[in-house]
Formats: sequence, C-alpha cells, structure tokens
Amino acid sequence: MTDMQMQGAATDIPPFAIVPLSPVAGAEITGLDLSVPLTPPLCDAVMDAFVRHHVLVFRNQDLDKDRQYDFTLNFGEIEEHVGRLGSGEKYPLVHTVTNRDEVTGRPTATPRTHGNYFWHTDKSYHAVPSLLTMLHAVELPPSGGDTLFANMHMAWDALSGSEQRELEGLRAVHSWEASRRNTGNVPATEQQKRERPPVSHPLVRTHPVTGRRSLYLGMHVSHVEGMEPDASRELLARLLEAATVDEHVYRHAWRPGDLVMWDNRCLLHRADRNYDMATHARVLHRTVVKGTVPV
Repeated sequence: MTDMQMQGAATDIPPFAIVPLSPVAGAEITGLDLSVPLTPPLCDAVMDAFVRHHVLVFRNQDLDKDRQYDFTLNFGEIEEHVGRLGSGEKYPLVHTVTNRDEVTGRPTATPRTHGNYFWHTDKSYHAVPSLLTMLHAVELPPSGGDTLFANMHMAWDALSGSEQRELEGLRAVHSWEASRRNTGNVPATEQQKRERPPVSHPLVRTHPVTGRRSLYLGMHVSHVEGMEPDASRELLARLLEAATVDEHVYRHAWRPGDLVMWDNRCLLHRADRNYDMATHARVLHRTVVKGTVPV
C-alpha cells in the first residue's frame, strides 16, 4: 500500500511516496533528493512520517559527509561521541561505522569496536539521550550486513498487566563503562568515565510525541536500581529476550544509496554479522541527533 504525499499549492511540499515496509516499523521514502535543502513544510512532513513509522528509508541518496551533516541539522542538534579511534582522537560528528581495520584498511571479522552488534538504543548512557540516528550506506557487502530494529512499543504491549505493573516506577542505570563491559569491548578509559558518568532512566518510558509506552533497555544498562544484582540481571535478560522476538523486529536489508533514520525513543537496534566480514567491507556514515530526557 502506498501513501502519496502530494504537493499542495500553499505547502511547497514536492510529491514523494511513503511505502510501509513492515507492520513492525519501517517505511520507504522515494522521490526526495536529500542533498537539496528541506523547506519547513517538507521537514514537518518527513517528521510526521518518522513518528508514524519509526524507521524511514530514503532510497538512492548520494550524500557526502557535509551534505549528511546539513540534512541532519533539520531535526536538531548533532551529538558528539564519547568513543575514540585507535589513535585516541574523538569520532567526528559525522563518523564512519565500518568493519575495515583502522590500520590496514582491509575488511576484518574482528573490528576494534563491535558494540553495534548488540541490541541497544543509541546513547542511552547520556543524561539527555538521542532522538534519532541516521546511517548512510557508502559501501556494502554483496548481501547481508542487515540492521535489525525491535519495536519497544510492541514489547511493552505484549506484557501482561501484572508484568507491566511490576515494571512501573523502576529505573535502570546506563553508562558507557557498562556498555563496554557488557559487549566485551575495549574498556572505558578514566577520561570517558568522567565524560559520561552513570545516569538513571525509567525502565518504561513515554514517547514525548505520541504518549505511547515502551521498554527502555539494551546493552548500555548496568542494573536496575534497588534490585539485587542477580535479580536485576535476570529481569533485564528476560525483558530483552521477550522484547526482541521476531514478531517485534523489522530487518533492513541495505541497498546502495540508502539513508536510514530511526527513532531511538521507541526502538532497539543492532547490526547483523550475516556476511563474510573478513572479505567484504560494510561502510556507513552516522549522525545522531540529541533528544529529550526520558520520562
């Protein structure tokens, strides 16, 4: 089914097609060139589709990093990153997600950092976490290297009434240090611990636009406040397993030129290693927009 947004005489919105990809999340946007500045009405139309579909896929885009930076600014302040390259240099605002080795430039099955292969919502270890993330496909394997998105509204709705009541009012602690530990990554440095100290967020958050409830968890979580460690780990593991069942997941198979943006306020995501990482490169450019404090 296609939902066509037509240009109106007074709206200055060019025609573009919105084609839903999955009942879980995802809509394909065609007919827009993101290298051209968005008018305010067009930006509003994109954001309306974004809130409705959670994941937007813009096909056939040809953006360098500067143009991706400009497009991202339509939706808010671009966030800095606490992560570092092997040289110790901070990631730039438009940075590269890749399995290419930083030294040799060749594809590798063991990239220096690999947190993107674990379920997470971007930058939940910030006091003010992310609104949205964008990835633009620059180089892709012949097949595979998908990105999976789990709908946390659906995860919340699937819980029983008693399970929902059990979670009301609970808060979880998120940190960069915990994220690195949970994923077996290079440990957080003392400087990174100071830059991103642990923060507390509700385990069940309310979407600031729609008012819908969703679970808020993932690899950045250290523990649930006020619970014994074993009970906290058991609860978080149980919730994550239930939240990421196939019925709650949209799998995005990348095409050259795709720019994908998604709502971190109601989704978890992760990359899939379903390709020969030691042979084929997977290179995407990433930007992240600052959001609001979860409630």
